[in-house]
Amino acid sequence: MIELRAFDTLGGADHGWLRARHHFSFSDYQDPARMNWGALRVWNDDAIQPNTGFPPHAHQDMEIITYVLEGAISHQDSLGNQGRTAAGDVQVMSAGSGIRHAEHNLEPGVTRLFQIWILPAQAGGAPSWGARPFPRNDRAGRFVTLASGLPGEDEALPIRTPGRVLGATLPAGDTLDYALAPGRRAYLVPARGSVEVNGVTVGTRDGAAITDEPVLRITAREDAELVMVDTL
Repeated sequence: MIELRAFDTLGGADHGWLRARHHFSFSDYQDPARMNWGALRVWNDDAIQPNTGFPPHAHQDMEIITYVLEGAISHQDSLGNQGRTAAGDVQVMSAGSGIRHAEHNLEPGVTRLFQIWILPAQAGGAPSWGARPFPRNDRAGRFVTLASGLPGEDEALPIRTPGRVLGATLPAGDTLDYALAPGRRAYLVPARGSVEVNGVTVGTRDGAAITDEPVLRITAREDAELVMVDTL
């Protein structure tokens, strides 16, 4: 089953400094049919104006993955961590028992990013933060695991949930297969370009909620950059 969630059907908010589209219920956007996809709770498509951002605020018991599409995001938190995550790179914050953080766009142009929240396997634990580069060229024609809580994926950023966040780039006309294990769910969003997934067309920034598809055959209709979550 593949449920297409077209970009123009997503919820959203315009705060001036922040323009957001919500794949799932978030803040003032509430849709009982789009509360979560398994453990995947939030997928926000954010555009943040220069010299603005999210002031210090608290989280707990959530795995928060930030995938930067354009520009960069600068992070500070109550653990003393500071960092700048640029386009194509990823940061992960495990909120655990509680953490305060701020995220700002200190760049001259708009920063665009995907903000992905996944429920942890267990509540509590010490909070943590980390970031690392994932060059787009290394993902050409294949999925690379960006963040994972599954065994044997130690090169990815760690998350405290039995799932993974993946990225790929796919030239127009090329095909990529991905095996989805029984009982698992996938949520795929093309950051740019459009693809066909088992015959279903998924356009730029659309979402595809996928289950009961043992193999995903993904064909690029144009040059595409893909982000996908595979989770219970």
